[in-house]
Amino acid sequence: MNDERQRLAAPARWSAWGPYLAERAWGTVREDYSATGDAWQHLTHDEARSRAYRWNEDGLAGVCDREQRLCLALSLWNGRDAILKERLFGLAGPEGNHGEDVKEEYHYLDALPSHAWLHMRYRYPHGPFPYEALVRGNAARDRHQPEFELLDTVVFDGGRYFDVDVQWGKADAEDLLCWITVTYRGEEPAELHLLPTAWFRNTWSWTGDTARPSIVREARQAEA
Repeated sequence: MNDERQRLAAPARWSAWGPYLAERAWGTVREDYSATGDAWQHLTHDEARSRAYRWNEDGLAGVCDREQRLCLALSLWNGRDAILKERLFGLAGPEGNHGEDVKEEYHYLDALPSHAWLHMRYRYPHGPFPYEALVRGNAARDRHQPEFELLDTVVFDGGRYFDVDVQWGKADAEDLLCWITVTYRGEEPAELHLLPTAWFRNTWSWTGDTARPSIVREARQAEA
């Protein structure tokens, strides 16, 4: 713990990067551009992947800088889903029989206060993610009944899923390393595509006077 005490002695420096990336920004209703003020119905999960957010972004097992200008996260595809798994799925307020609710299986396993070490595990099924089944299952229940959860579907039956462990570590305050470990569960072959993703939050389309950022790959210098 001595190293962590030293990091915490410079909190502004070590907090420059951390787990500040929302996992489902569409559900926080921070940005309502509807004409009627009905934010829940105006921005759905299905539309979230096509939006450029002004105030915040979202991603799976991600990190970003303190001002959320550069975002780093993981996208997954099992070859069966119609869309990439880029964010946690959940129900909007009017959809859930108990209101807004995430319908996923994931666990935060470890973390340091300085964010020098973070560990999350996400469980991704081999088969198509049951988006529609979760919406219909909860719509069919009233508020006196329990919620219809992901584990209530058949998607994990027979242990057919991947455990995706994402670990972030800092060699220095702004030197981030990421380890992604996939553990295959089940007996039949299944495919999984891993897509580590980096992108900028759109800060330039709203006022017209902000420079558009860019990412370049620097040539590595030959070691002497």
